[in-house]
Amino acid sequence: MSKKEIKRGSYLYPMPIVLVGAVHEGRANFMPAAFAGILNMNPPVIALGLNKVHFTAKGILENSAFSVNIPSTSMMKVTDYCGLVSGHKVDKSGLFKVFYGEMKTAPMIEECPLTLECKLLQTVDFAIDRAFVGEIMHSYCDDKYMDGQTPDISKIDPLIFSLGDSSYWKLGEKIGKGWSSGKGYK
Repeated sequence: MSKKEIKRGSYLYPMPIVLVGAVHEGRANFMPAAFAGILNMNPPVIALGLNKVHFTAKGILENSAFSVNIPSTSMMKVTDYCGLVSGHKVDKSGLFKVFYGEMKTAPMIEECPLTLECKLLQTVDFAIDRAFVGEIMHSYCDDKYMDGQTPDISKIDPLIFSLGDSSYWKLGEKIGKGWSSGKGYK
């Protein structure tokens, strides 16, 4: 075997960077998170792993609601900035055009091509982080990022993160079709 054991870590590639939004102490706040993933399709359920002390994490608990905003690569600097400063010390609500959807409790970012409005279902505590599990109640996407009725990943141009070297990436090219490309393989 040519593989060698490496340091145990969170090596799930690629990791999308999302901007998580919540209201805390009466104001909208946003933080970047790379620990995000879909858990269920119907109903759509998403999970986020956030440090318990984050201002945004406290807002999620306060309102039982949060947003997941998908930034494009053109938003790399402001996304990174949101992770460099704490909502405890800096009001980040003015960095974006903020809007509220049907739930009226989860702040979303107009500049992000795709936004998800979520209701908190449950939390799971770990030593440092807390997993927030939420049902996606409403999804919002600008027409220019759509392909018919579906968001188009190439138009969204999502920001990707590599935890191992703390680098931002962009997606490459489409190379096949799911539930189709493997037909005939033997």
